[in-house]
Amino acid sequence: QVQLVESGGGLVQAGGSLRLSCAASGSIFSINVMGWYRQAPGKQRELVAAITSGGSTNYAYSVKGRFTISRDNAKNTVYLQMNSLKPEDTAGYYCKLDFPGTKNDYWGQGTQVTVSS
Repeated sequence: QVQLVESGGGLVQAGGSLRLSCAASGSIFSINVMGWYRQAPGKQRELVAAITSGGSTNYAYSVKGRFTISRDNAKNTVYLQMNSLKPEDTAGYYCKLDFPGTKNDYWGQGTQVTVSS
């Protein structure tokens, strides 16, 4: 059983910053991918950023240069530093944990990020 708990969402003005955290617990294989996705009302869930256990990263074009994903493998925690936030970044942000080569993936409950103009 794997659990993901997110924190750090909130309300911020455009141009501001927020830092999201996602802590994983349970049976976690050492080789994994942790990522952040977001879903705005009426839109599909989309990848924001992902990072492998080896440190390789991938970003959505819309957040490159503004968001930074990082992780602490000892704590099984992934972070998303969001700078220069825009109103269009407003969404529910969800943490995901994948184990490559398996069909197992896990989602957190989500945390809301609202950016006011």
